[in-house]
Amino acid sequence: MISIIICSRTQKVDGNLLINIKNTIGSIYELIIIDNSENRYSIFEAYNLGIDKSIGEYLCFIHDDILFQTQSWGGVLHKIFDENPNIGLIGVAGSKIKTKMPSAWWDTPQDCNSTHIIQHHKNKVKKLHNEGFNFEENVKVVVVDGVFMVLRKDNRIRFSTKLKGFHTYDLNLCFECKKIGYDIIVTNQILLEHFSSGEINEEWVKSSFKLHKIYKNQLPLNIVDRKVSLENEIINAQRFINKSLNLGLKKIAIIIWFKLFLIAPIAKYNLRFWKKIIKDELC
Repeated sequence: MISIIICSRTQKVDGNLLINIKNTIGSIYELIIIDNSENRYSIFEAYNLGIDKSIGEYLCFIHDDILFQTQSWGGVLHKIFDENPNIGLIGVAGSKIKTKMPSAWWDTPQDCNSTHIIQHHKNKVKKLHNEGFNFEENVKVVVVDGVFMVLRKDNRIRFSTKLKGFHTYDLNLCFECKKIGYDIIVTNQILLEHFSSGEINEEWVKSSFKLHKIYKNQLPLNIVDRKVSLENEIINAQRFINKSLNLGLKKIAIIIWFKLFLIAPIAKYNLRFWKKIIKDELC
């Protein structure tokens, strides 16, 4: 059985989604809706509640603003898990590497990412993303996006109680799966349509900073032939520092800059960083 777990922002989940699941899953399932309309839970707490309530052998965590386009997608999940006992997590978008520096899962070289989803973008036409499979149906990755994550139920895996809010829960789940040796894949056998896009805001920066601190000894993760390059670490550090500064999170920016300085002490960016810090102090 598949346990579908939704953390709902409203008291009732959109009826179109419920009908869509019923008409497309093609498998026995239970629906577990965590009512978070009053913002009582973090996403980590809500999903842990869903795990506690579940009786299925596979746990499907989904956003409440999607629609499935694939018929009998539940059967696809069963087949993948049944034929591959070492697979612990399935998604529809993800990457083969994850830097030690704080970053989103997609902040990697493009050829390391695999994505199969119809994505709506603000003020843009929706787009079918179908990249990174190279004639394969299932691609091994180290991290997946939280829009759709299906976990092989395992009592050793929970969402972190140290993290709050509504960001980085997908990386959290991936790191927990990798910690105990599970493989993670992205499949192009399931297509869904996602009607919103994520937001990189202050809460995301804070959550990402804390998450990477918790898992610092486990990172970086890499399943491609080349090692996670120093260049990618530097790029992600600079990107995260700039985001932090733009959001007024100077303390976080300085902490990450010190980590950057240790791996790139003569980078031109270092001088630009301190010029900006001094300028902001004088203003």
